Amino acid sequence: MARVRLIDVAELAGVSMKTVSNVVHDYPHVAPALRQKVQAAIDQLGYRPNLTARRLATGKTGMVALAIPEIDHPYFSELSRHIAEEATRRGYRVIIEQTLSDPAAERAVLNDREAGLVDGVIFHPVRMETLDIAKLDAGAPLVLLGEAAMPVMTDHVMIDNVSAALDATRHLLASGCRRIAFLGVIAADITGSTNQRLLGYQRALLEAGVQLDPELIFTASEFTAEAGVRSVAEAIERGVRFDGVVCRDDRFAIGALKALHDSGRSVPEDVAVVGWDNTFLAAYTSPTLTSVAPNKTAIVAAAFDLLEERIAGYRGVGRHVIVGHSLEVRESAPVAPDDSDLA
Repeated sequence: MARVRLIDVAELAGVSMKTVSNVVHDYPHVAPALRQKVQAAIDQLGYRPNLTARRLATGKTGMVALAIPEIDHPYFSELSRHIAEEATRRGYRVIIEQTLSDPAAERAVLNDREAGLVDGVIFHPVRMETLDIAKLDAGAPLVLLGEAAMPVMTDHVMIDNVSAALDATRHLLASGCRRIAFLGVIAADITGSTNQRLLGYQRALLEAGVQLDPELIFTASEFTAEAGVRSVAEAIERGVRFDGVVCRDDRFAIGALKALHDSGRSVPEDVAVVGWDNTFLAAYTSPTLTSVAPNKTAIVAAAFDLLEERIAGYRGVGRHVIVGHSLEVRESAPVAPDDSDLA
């Protein structure tokens, strides 16, 4: 079947090619009745804009790239869905790239910007550091997510991880917990978020007058639920006493719930558990999981606002935007009777 052309739509609708182009590009000055007529012709013929022609005419592709470490990580999966939905609302399509935290793959994401395939990139780096990104020549507009890198000339969106960890730990303290563990630290951790969350956890304990105990910093071999199970089970076998756990993500928290169940400990009566990311899994664990909830909608909206300003020509210094978070309280760490102000 031959490709439907702009002129084919114009002939069927009985209008000029310029009018069809105005409708395709959603220019506001097209009369509603004319817009409806052209859209009916587009729908009837199944017309799709030629991206190559669009780029030649406007310098834009209508495409943005999203580069994330893991497609199947619950948080990044949910974030990708929000980004795809926001892109559609703003008239873009999304190309999703998985880097698996590989340095070469992360460099390729930024180097390929210069190929002209996309109008902009939303990128969550893990391996690449601030200076690595700053040294690259500017290609398509770029917005960073996460905590790994923050070049002064690059836009960046994140939550305040220290503050969020403070909130999670304070919640457990207000519920009466005093032997609160942190799950977990990984020897080869290359993320920036773990250290920030660990810092917030420590600050909350110190401000409450609770002595820090290195024995309560649980280590894990990798970022998986299975590693969380092993880490908590090993702590129990060593006889470590704890009545609360702040987990660096929901996968670790799910592992903690299983290890505690397997050991005969009740959640939250014996040990209260707080996860992180508030992924869809949190509402379906048993018990349901209290979790730090980054405002994913706000993260995505801020990223697109910054990206579109760059696409439109902004060339100033980087804007570093911190969006809000909350604590989604569920059964694994409920609100204490006198803790209503943290609900």
